[in-house]
Amino acid sequence: MKMEKREMKMEKWMKLLVCVSLFFIFHFSFFISTQAQNGFNMPYSQFGVGLNEMNGNMPIINRMGGVAYTRSGSNYINPFNPASYAAISTESFVFDMSASIYLTKLQNNTSSINDAEGNINYLLCGFPITKWWKLAGGLMSCSTVDYASVSQGTYLDSSIVKNIYDGNGGVSMVVVGSAFNIIGDGRPEGRRLQLGFNIDYLTGRIQRAISYAFQGNDSTFYMDSRRFKETSVSNVLFDFGVQYWEPLGEKYTLGVGLTYKPYRNMSVTDKALIYTYHSSDQSLIDTIFPAAGQSPEFSSSLKLDHTFGIGLSLERNNRWLVAADATFAGWSGLYYKEGMNPSILGDNFLTTGPYSRYALGFEKIGVMDASTYWGRISWSAGFHTEQGTMRLILNGREEVINEWGFGLGATLPMRKGRSLLTLSVNYSSLGSKDLLQRNVLTFGIAVSSCERWFVKRRYN
Repeated sequence: MKMEKREMKMEKWMKLLVCVSLFFIFHFSFFISTQAQNGFNMPYSQFGVGLNEMNGNMPIINRMGGVAYTRSGSNYINPFNPASYAAISTESFVFDMSASIYLTKLQNNTSSINDAEGNINYLLCGFPITKWWKLAGGLMSCSTVDYASVSQGTYLDSSIVKNIYDGNGGVSMVVVGSAFNIIGDGRPEGRRLQLGFNIDYLTGRIQRAISYAFQGNDSTFYMDSRRFKETSVSNVLFDFGVQYWEPLGEKYTLGVGLTYKPYRNMSVTDKALIYTYHSSDQSLIDTIFPAAGQSPEFSSSLKLDHTFGIGLSLERNNRWLVAADATFAGWSGLYYKEGMNPSILGDNFLTTGPYSRYALGFEKIGVMDASTYWGRISWSAGFHTEQGTMRLILNGREEVINEWGFGLGATLPMRKGRSLLTLSVNYSSLGSKDLLQRNVLTFGIAVSSCERWFVKRRYN
């Protein structure tokens, strides 16, 4: 009886922790979004369709440094390998949600600046159709555009002009996936082979602009002008996954995960406007683009290269786990190329080149029948590095932007282990001080609720 009361008390404290944490993060996210919309924390997002957020917004994956291809569980959703959906319990409905707080520092060789923001990362759910067929889906953030900067230069006869750059928006992804148990019906009883696929619908709107403000009173020859472009994304992607486990004796299990995203060449719709305006009241003087009878809309391209992922894991009797991932592609993420020549916003500095990502993680797995609650908590850590995250042509030379980072985390069981609360802390560094370095400290929380919805009661 004392043990049961202790368990009930611990569960109440866990529910309270979940509520307080979500309240704090959601309200802090709202406060940051209303107070820090200057966007200087994401200057690299001005290229392409913004900064890729797919690899950095899932605490249950980030706590192990981003290891994902062999990860699966009955009480959480892993969209990075759709084969993992097959592990969802045949009696359960799983609901996943996550939020994060980001503390960002931008620095180069001469100066630095700090910023903070908060976001809801994803909403996912999964449920069984049969014992061997499971479905999952939801909404995830794919990329973000949020920047504002000012530079000053000279024009023709040495007139001083202020260049103002700003952009906002992003791309979200609606995920619908399915997975199948091909061999076996659960781990660790024997071999298990799982196959799965995702259909990903990309949707979003990105707005970018450049304003030219001439510094002086003489407007006879020079007038302030603005270039504006809005990109609307509405496309479909596909990805496929495999997970396989092989027992090694009585104590160990080897896991293999494979993922593949096929090449896609898609079109997006752009709408542009170039005009001059009065600097005093911002009223329009003349429209330069589109010309009379010309449509402001045109098509641009969005490409995704063949992307391959492989993961290996070694687990010892649900006690500990070590796993590693590798990802390879012709370039990182989605490559956007404007369809207007000359470009509405000037030169396209973004280019393509080989991309690779490596991750290594370790987890001490909590024991569900441990005598104390702390013995049921899973602790994890991991490291990742990305080569060719972004490639820019600056001053006639290709600049390769790389990234590295590490993560720590804990997964706390609730409701006798069926539901999970995951807390993670991650650090990542993008770029270098010679150009621009973006260092981010991320605090994440994820709630994975696993409820028994499909149990037929024998007695009422």
